[in-house]
Amino acid sequence: MLTLTCLTQLLRFTGLIHAARVRSSLLSAVLLIGLSGLAGTDGLAQTGSTASSPPSNEFPTKPLRFIVPYPPGGPLDVMARVLAEKVKTSLGQPVVVENKPGAGGNIGADLIAKAQPDGYTLVMGAVATHAINPWLFASIAYDSVKDFAPIALVGSVPNVLLLNLDFATKNNIQTVQELIAYVKKNPGQLNYGSGGSGSAGHLAGALLSVRAGAEMVHIPYQGAAPAQLALLSGQSALMFDNLAAAANLIREKKVKALAVTTPVRSGLLPELPTMQEAGVQAFDLGTWFGVFATAGTPAATIAKLHAAYATALLEPEVKERLKTMGSEATVLSPAQFAAFVAQERLKYQELVKLSGAKAN
Repeated sequence: MLTLTCLTQLLRFTGLIHAARVRSSLLSAVLLIGLSGLAGTDGLAQTGSTASSPPSNEFPTKPLRFIVPYPPGGPLDVMARVLAEKVKTSLGQPVVVENKPGAGGNIGADLIAKAQPDGYTLVMGAVATHAINPWLFASIAYDSVKDFAPIALVGSVPNVLLLNLDFATKNNIQTVQELIAYVKKNPGQLNYGSGGSGSAGHLAGALLSVRAGAEMVHIPYQGAAPAQLALLSGQSALMFDNLAAAANLIREKKVKALAVTTPVRSGLLPELPTMQEAGVQAFDLGTWFGVFATAGTPAATIAKLHAAYATALLEPEVKERLKTMGSEATVLSPAQFAAFVAQERLKYQELVKLSGAKAN
């Protein structure tokens, strides 16, 4: 069983991973290694099983399916479609994006877990499908480590700590430390909203309660938009919201923003400090997302897919799209991405337990 100390260590570890921002020189070095060198990373990149299909130097010979386990029009759907166009150029085959929403992303993720391990079916996985849901749901049909072959981490979007403006003004709260002092003086009196039990906002609020050493009351809503409305109306005093979704409210000074939850500041609103800069250690809860194939996919195929997605991440259109989400492209090898996912699972195992969250 993990302890809070273990959770702190895991949060610090993942902070180091997220701090690895994309650099043109890094990607150039990776690509110079060549596909044969990248094929040597099959150990962690094919987590859970050995290749069950022989590698093919001709891959791909037909269109690819790119599953998004969420509804059309959302940020991950848009990002997947932008990437698909770029990867099509590199691979010489169409990449068809398909939305398979349901069960918090589990339905779409399970399609990949059970697909043929040939590299032709991919998924835009995320922190929910691969790190939170395994502990949030009473049962889940896939193993987010053993059943997938990580290809490329795409990015991590910060959440931001927001206060109701009237609450912040009335209590003269301008910093995270002033908020923590208020929580300690008023245990159990402050409520925070989120998009639902086990959502990123819920888990971030639970961790803040632990860091503050005093309880806050969680109010789950049916989605982030109703939670945001509750914050604006004063039904809740604070929430952790997606930075891109909250950016206009922050700029228009309709809410008080205190800090972001990633270990580095966001280029979207660089004036906002990180939670660590605000004096709260080991608070890395970014909403990351990346590309996965099925475990057992040949190493040469993984290498070719990784090279295609890594190249796409440096395209100006992709970089600009990520910037509007509050993120930057991040280049990790398949093995590094696999290790990162495994650590994220451990981190959220303890955090879901601390929060008491259960799937609705």
